[in-house]
Amino acid sequence: MIWIRKQFQPVDNAPLILFRIIFGFLLFAESFGAILTGWVRKVLIEPEFNFTIIGFEWLQAPDGYAMYIHFGLMAICGLMVMFGFYYRIGIAGFTLLWTLVYWMQKSAYNNHYYFLILLCVFMLFLPAHAYASIDAKRKNAIVSTTCPRWCISIFILQMWIVYTFASLHKFYPGWLEGDFIAMNFLGKSDYWLIGSLLQEPWLQKAVVIGGIAFDGLIIYFFLYKKTRRAAFIISIFFHLFNSVVFQIGIFPYLMIGLSVFFFEPELIRKIFFKKKPIVNFDSLNVPQITMRRLSIAFLFLCYFILQLYLPLRHHLYKGDVFYTEEGHRLAWRMMLRYKSGNTTFKVNSTTLDSTWTVTPSKFLTRKQSGAIVGKPDMIWQFAQYLEKHYQEEGLGDVEIRVDAFTRLNQGPNVRLIDSQTDLTQVKWQSLRHSDWILSPDKR
Repeated sequence: MIWIRKQFQPVDNAPLILFRIIFGFLLFAESFGAILTGWVRKVLIEPEFNFTIIGFEWLQAPDGYAMYIHFGLMAICGLMVMFGFYYRIGIAGFTLLWTLVYWMQKSAYNNHYYFLILLCVFMLFLPAHAYASIDAKRKNAIVSTTCPRWCISIFILQMWIVYTFASLHKFYPGWLEGDFIAMNFLGKSDYWLIGSLLQEPWLQKAVVIGGIAFDGLIIYFFLYKKTRRAAFIISIFFHLFNSVVFQIGIFPYLMIGLSVFFFEPELIRKIFFKKKPIVNFDSLNVPQITMRRLSIAFLFLCYFILQLYLPLRHHLYKGDVFYTEEGHRLAWRMMLRYKSGNTTFKVNSTTLDSTWTVTPSKFLTRKQSGAIVGKPDMIWQFAQYLEKHYQEEGLGDVEIRVDAFTRLNQGPNVRLIDSQTDLTQVKWQSLRHSDWILSPDKR
């Protein structure tokens, strides 16, 4: 119980305040950048049909310029968080708007989209606007130079989960043998200055080994005071390399920003908040446990148990997760594999007594057609879309089967979906394996 009591002990809130500023800026950059780069147009506006999270098919992107307004509001919310201006409204608004985007499409799925939601929920309940904010100047009642220790600890624990599972998931042949890295770097041979360097076997091997080592050890180096600054320098180099080579949005900068939680609050205060009052923590006792504090501890216990379960749940499903994708999302399986192949749908109309073949590119954008390859849930969703489409055309009930083949990295081309299964007659199973999804034996 003493450890729980210590989590409610007041500490200098300088790391939390600094992270709020960094986080708000990154929220703004993510939102405004999505408009400028054309991401909003390509992913949400151009498609006639969006692959939503299953169960949210009604949540399709609106036509016209509505999505630009949506992301514009998100950018404004990011600035509100950054400057601490009506902070609670800003972070709540961004959390809601971003979660809707996350549910709305998965053709461009990225782990940091999910990670942003988790961090937003954290920030929604934390007093991150209690200092160096417009709110603190407007309402003196919220000004504070401290926060409970758990406001820092939850970020460190969340980062440990992300990094640890990112490392563990790399222990499979496709990563260890360098197949994924070699294939990824091959497409970057024309990169300015570093394109030819990325083709060097020694560098690719260093990335393979370094990726496992960094993800598996960086948290421990951050926690140990003597290696903390070296870990910070290595972390900056590692994430900037990932940003340039893999182009994965704000995620690298988000992880760099989160490193502030490992440094002594006094150091952060001296560098960034020189006018911030110094608190005499020697005069503060370790607080006693109350029902409210025990409830908070229990909620976080349940949350982190769930966070440990999600990356491990694929072991409960039959088949290889690299093929079946069951348990792949929300599990920190980041930058691990390439999947290629071909997918065609066979539609049989009893009304017309006719059968014809449909390729996804007839209905989907180029990005969506590429994303559907090797992903059983998206294949199933597209079959439901085709059924509805042909029913609206007056063809009545149709049967839809699929010839789907996929190749993992440089492996063999294998059949992914049982070609005899009418996908209009099966329901999606979220919590157990679907027998119509095929995969080689686990290796």
